[in-house]
Amino acid sequence: MVNDSRKADLDFAADLFKAADKMRGGLEPSEYKHVALGLIFLKFISEAFEAKHKELVEDDLADPEDPEEYLAENIFWVPAAARWSYIQHNARSENIGKIIDDAMEAIEDEPANATLKGVLPKNYARPTLDKTMLGELVDLFSNIKMHDSADRARDLLGRVYEYFISGFASAEGKRGGEFFTPRSVVRTLVEMLEPYQGRVYDPCCGSGGMFIQSEKFIEDHGGNPLNLSVYGQEINHTTWRLAKMNLAVHGIDADIAWDSAGSFHKDAHPGLKADYILANPPFNISDWGGERLLEDDRWQYGIPPKGNANFAWIQHIIHHLAPRGHAGVVLANGSMSSQMNGEDEIRKRLIEEDRVDCMVALPGQLFYSTQIPVCLWILSRDKSANGFRDRRGEVLFIDARGHGHMVDRVRREFSDEDIDKIAGTYRRWRAKPETLEAKGWQAYVDEPGFCKSEGLETIRKFDHVLTPGRYVGTAEQEGDGVPFEEKFASLSKQLAAQMDNSRELDAAIAKIIGGVKSNG
Repeated sequence: MVNDSRKADLDFAADLFKAADKMRGGLEPSEYKHVALGLIFLKFISEAFEAKHKELVEDDLADPEDPEEYLAENIFWVPAAARWSYIQHNARSENIGKIIDDAMEAIEDEPANATLKGVLPKNYARPTLDKTMLGELVDLFSNIKMHDSADRARDLLGRVYEYFISGFASAEGKRGGEFFTPRSVVRTLVEMLEPYQGRVYDPCCGSGGMFIQSEKFIEDHGGNPLNLSVYGQEINHTTWRLAKMNLAVHGIDADIAWDSAGSFHKDAHPGLKADYILANPPFNISDWGGERLLEDDRWQYGIPPKGNANFAWIQHIIHHLAPRGHAGVVLANGSMSSQMNGEDEIRKRLIEEDRVDCMVALPGQLFYSTQIPVCLWILSRDKSANGFRDRRGEVLFIDARGHGHMVDRVRREFSDEDIDKIAGTYRRWRAKPETLEAKGWQAYVDEPGFCKSEGLETIRKFDHVLTPGRYVGTAEQEGDGVPFEEKFASLSKQLAAQMDNSRELDAAIAKIIGGVKSNG
């Protein structure tokens, strides 16, 4: 559950977003988000720098003007003309746009800030950007109430940045889905896979939400985020910049690559074998260039069709899994049942070679980018590894289409209880008896209408279709307390009345038809 301080931060971020959104006027959300997020990032690194600077000033043996003092603690060096106090002082200046651009340039030019090179937005001085609005936005962000603890301040600004990304994704609608996976979907994947330590990878990382939630999972469960190594790739340069800033705000050191060719054609991490892979690839993309990759080593289970990249993504992900690795992938529902272009044969081989661990059917309206329902593929290299119950030859099916609640007219979200229900079912299914006992969990049992553990023989009978609804059956209906004899008598009486009414209607229709004939 969300603790009180986190809920307060989320409420604060929501209020701040509403205030900032009122200022954008006629500026499109897709353009305005870079204005707002760039300023939040600038304030974040300035606050972190100022806190450390104050600490070093009070230390007679330290040099507060030495960039190495900051680099050692993963804090960016901020030149004097880029510090928030200077920006705030000039908020009402006619040149505020150029002042901010110069600040961004100065930060990137510092050798100590090499990881930010080419990342920060630097177009605040453009004539189309209203300078009064820009100054008001600086004043608004200046009023973010900071905390005595530098860690607490970082946490708050991290939540503000994350909330703003979510808010802009909602405002942009379909285009927002290009850089943002809804938080409840990401949390579901993370809670299912439990990435406590090791290498985590996302080949289409968007703004970095999978990594943020993985780090939060570790922190919430008392682990050390430093035990997680983060790798990613993003094809869209603008989105890659958002991810770099997002991860920096959250203090996550990550190897995130950008290349316009993308993960299929220019894999930035060719030798990586990840312990956990979490991904939300673009759904059903047809122009992925598959005709140029017909002989690729990644296609161990069959050549993916040129007109749909779904099974190219799955095989790319399995290729990058460590021998005991697990992956969670969001895909369109068609991937579970398609019989066209050889997709059914690829799916069959994935099942027969025991790579599919769990399938989750999700409800519609979870995503900003599409109203269609999607599914989660949970993949595994070794179902008997990592201290889990040996589930070789089995697949867990979860039908979560009836879960979630509408947060507005068009979008649905999972509650904490929904996520606990889905992830907890999967964890109990995988857990050994001694783990169940140690954690006080109930043993896994099939729940009609929601979950079913099924063996390969049954899946073969369904032609290797993986749609959970085919396996989980229907939920048991609670009785209404009416004795069978009484209910049967009532239904018989209703049926007799309806049959009498039917005969009367037949007679009336016949009379009308007879009248029409006689008049003819």
